[in-house]
Amino acid sequence: MNGTVDGFSYGVVTPVAAYVMACLGAALGLRCVARTIHYDEGRKAPWLALGAACLGCGIWTMHFIGMIGFQVEQTAITYNVPLTVLSLVVAIVVVSVGVFIVGYRGAAPVPLAAAGVVTGLGVAAMHYLGMAAMHLDGELHYSAPVVALSVLIAVGAATAALWAAVTIRGFLPSLGASLVMGVAVSGMHYTGMAAVSVHVHTGVGHTADGRTPTSLLLPMLIGPVVFLLVAAVIVMFDPVLMLGDGDWGRGDRAGGRGPSAPVEPSAFEPRSGDPSRPRAHRR
Repeated sequence: MNGTVDGFSYGVVTPVAAYVMACLGAALGLRCVARTIHYDEGRKAPWLALGAACLGCGIWTMHFIGMIGFQVEQTAITYNVPLTVLSLVVAIVVVSVGVFIVGYRGAAPVPLAAAGVVTGLGVAAMHYLGMAAMHLDGELHYSAPVVALSVLIAVGAATAALWAAVTIRGFLPSLGASLVMGVAVSGMHYTGMAAVSVHVHTGVGHTADGRTPTSLLLPMLIGPVVFLLVAAVIVMFDPVLMLGDGDWGRGDRAGGRGPSAPVEPSAFEPRSGDPSRPRAHRR
């Protein structure tokens, strides 16, 4: 028989919490990738890796917070631990591929499209891998058109996020972009969940192997959430990440110079794009 699916068993708590974590991961990822504008190619990798990890953890955390609210009335749900962990690894790896492509190649159409497709397909794979980790007394069925729509949303969201990461400068623009990205990532998740229907096995039920959502997902979420909070502290204490580099970038372009030299401006040093402020000269 068809099971009664409830994706919001905790009301608005899980979707709101999931959205907040998606926005946090996006905001931190965007700011970390933006930081690489001040470095040459040999020194970009650590910030790109941190940004990719933030984006990947934010997406994965959003997904599984949302899954805590997913229930089927006629059967209990448990989760396969290795597949759940693998979905986290997939999220970070595929986002890293996209971030490193645009981090070194920029937002030119071909690299951006390639990075967006790879990352979007990977995020969709993470989502459905997480769904495959579910064990219940029944079978999951998917609507192919809705699944295809969720994949398109994932590719579009990934492409937009990667474009924003290497294009948008300044704290407030990045914050706005992260709010939009939170909507896109959440939209992909709940579109994918709308594709699901459950056929529950009749007769004597059995206990599915695995861990219950609260016993597995809540402890597993601690690691990514703590990582995002630590990354937030790093961003908070980096003046360039907090103040943004929009003035610096505009000044370079206005003066006909490209950001070829790796610089690490401080919050207490004048920006090159502000001719009204005096510069200190070393002798």
